[in-house]
This record gives sequence, C-alpha cells and structure tokens, in this order.
Amino acid sequence: MQRFASIIRLRPEKEAEYRALHAAAWPGVLAMLKRANIGNYSIYLRDGLLFSYLEYSGDDYAADTAAIAADPVTREWWSRTDPCQQPVEGAAEGEWWAPLEEVFHLD
Repeated sequence: MQRFASIIRLRPEKEAEYRALHAAAWPGVLAMLKRANIGNYSIYLRDGLLFSYLEYSGDDYAADTAAIAADPVTREWWSRTDPCQQPVEGAAEGEWWAPLEEVFHLD
C-alpha cells in the first residue's frame, strides 16, 4: 500500500459549491476510484487550502490514474470541481493538485 497526499487552493467564492458536490459525491466517481485501487480517501479544508490523502493498493499507479482520467463520469465530475480549485503557489507547470512529501508516519 502506498500513501499519497496533495494540496490545492479552494476558490473562496466556490466553497459552498465544492462542499455540496462532495456531500453528494457521484456513485460512478466513487466506483471508479475503487476500481483504480484507491481507498481511505479524504479531503480536508483549512483556510482556503484543500489537503487530500489517499491510499493506493494496486500495482501500477500510473495506469490506474490514467484509467480514472479517461473515465467519462470522472471527467464530467472534474468539469464541476476543477473551477472551484486553483493550484498552489510553487506548483509545477501544468500541475493541479501538488504532491506532498511524507516526512513522518506511524502505524
């Protein structure tokens, strides 16, 4: 199992919309995440910053995330959630959710 964490900014004027979308997350999106071996997935919000944590239990993260990106239901979901977000300062060119480096873990 691999753990992944990332951050992105939430546009303040889109907070209510973003919360409403996630309060009723689409079953097709959730099913696609599970098919792609993603579990224990959470998103937290603090002071306009979204923090995402997930666990990946598959063998090919690149292929599984490519399958998510190719899924029509997920792409429609992203068309609704992406306008609510903006990359953090310091994100690489073309990077949306910026990955975080794990510096400590306790099981």
